[in-house]
Amino acid sequence: MPKYVIEREIPGAGKLTPQQLKDISQTSCNVLDKMGSEIKWHNSFVAKDKIYCVYTAPNEAMVREHAKLGGFPANAVSEVFAEINPNTAQ
Repeated sequence: MPKYVIEREIPGAGKLTPQQLKDISQTSCNVLDKMGSEIKWHNSFVAKDKIYCVYTAPNEAMVREHAKLGGFPANAVSEVFAEINPNTAQ
């Protein structure tokens, strides 16, 4: 299944409260439940003015549909072709 990184431009994202992050997460999960098991949210990273999310889905269109249905921006959607970490250097 293809993996995608989604860049969401959200001014002040780094200042969102735990409750706001919970609300966003619940909205995302509710949309995912309605879309079925083909799309999965793995995790997200909250930065100063952006949230980076990692999803698996059959295609980019499904990732963008999730963003549309959830009311989230999806400013960039990039397919992941390889994953590296310190163990890659071994």
